[in-house]
Amino acid sequence: LQEVEKSQKSLLDQQEERIHLLEMERRRLHNDIQELKGNIRVFCRVRPVLPEESERQRGLQHLHFSPQDPKALVLTRPDESHVGRERRPELRYDFSFDRVFPPGASQQEIFQEIQLLVQSALDGFPVCILTYGQTGSGKTFTMEGPEPAGSPESRGMIPRAVRHLFQSTHDLAGKGWQYRFSASFLEIYNESLRDLLLGKGQRQPDLDIRRVSPGSDELHVPNLTWVPVETEEQVLELLQRAGSQRSVARTGLNDRSSRSHCVFQLRIRGEQQARDLHCASSLTLVDLAGSERLEKSGSVGNRLRETQSINSSLSTLGLVITALCNKEQHIPYRNSKLTFLLQNCLGGNAK
Repeated sequence: LQEVEKSQKSLLDQQEERIHLLEMERRRLHNDIQELKGNIRVFCRVRPVLPEESERQRGLQHLHFSPQDPKALVLTRPDESHVGRERRPELRYDFSFDRVFPPGASQQEIFQEIQLLVQSALDGFPVCILTYGQTGSGKTFTMEGPEPAGSPESRGMIPRAVRHLFQSTHDLAGKGWQYRFSASFLEIYNESLRDLLLGKGQRQPDLDIRRVSPGSDELHVPNLTWVPVETEEQVLELLQRAGSQRSVARTGLNDRSSRSHCVFQLRIRGEQQARDLHCASSLTLVDLAGSERLEKSGSVGNRLRETQSINSSLSTLGLVITALCNKEQHIPYRNSKLTFLLQNCLGGNAK
């Protein structure tokens, strides 16, 4: 019996070693695939026409989706001569993205495209997903889902990403990995940071972006609230708490326009004690404030200053992404609080 037990233990050790090597190989291959797809990707989602827009819009005849090419989007418009009599063929604008989602695309279809990126966060890589577009284009719906929390089918990318992470940790627990998660919510309003998870009556602290240590490139926000999370329901509660404190206002383009960039961040800490292995990463999901044209939004006073701040930070984000794509030596992260805050999850080996 002792000989059998010794043999079984040896076999078990060999199998555990094989499982570990296969898991490390899976992580390497998964990362290779993601890098081949591109560490920076752009998806285009077209929202449906809203009921109040149907009279003046009459559908989406100017948008054309190719059933053969899910990466192509064509915009057309009639080309009228200055005289108004001459009829010319309509103008055509061809766009190409990493993926195009037509108005009928569900929240689940969107998440399937970013699910592998979420897996990269669990594997130890910083991941950042941003929704960008004009005010009223559906960014908050995509990220969070309807408010208050609607049906499971309509839930946004944040609760879906968290659910995927929690489910994946159960599988990895069988391979000896244990994970801890903590979440924060903040908004960047007029170039100042605001904690969205403070309890009622708590005084808003002065928040700023600091280096973790003098010799480190890693950034953090001292005094920011971090809440340990273990379930999707806990994250939905945080979403509701943060949403009730976010800066919104009525503009000429949107009855409830987000006037700030909302940044949800999930810290991920993993360890495998038997082999003394550790990994640390972050998943950052950003609901950017909507861009606006001043002449259309009718912004004045505080709304005008908000719009100018929003457009300026979005322009800086565009410059940073362009510099990263071109592999330039200088990346202008410090030109806005938004890009400075996201520096760790935009550059380096981030996705």
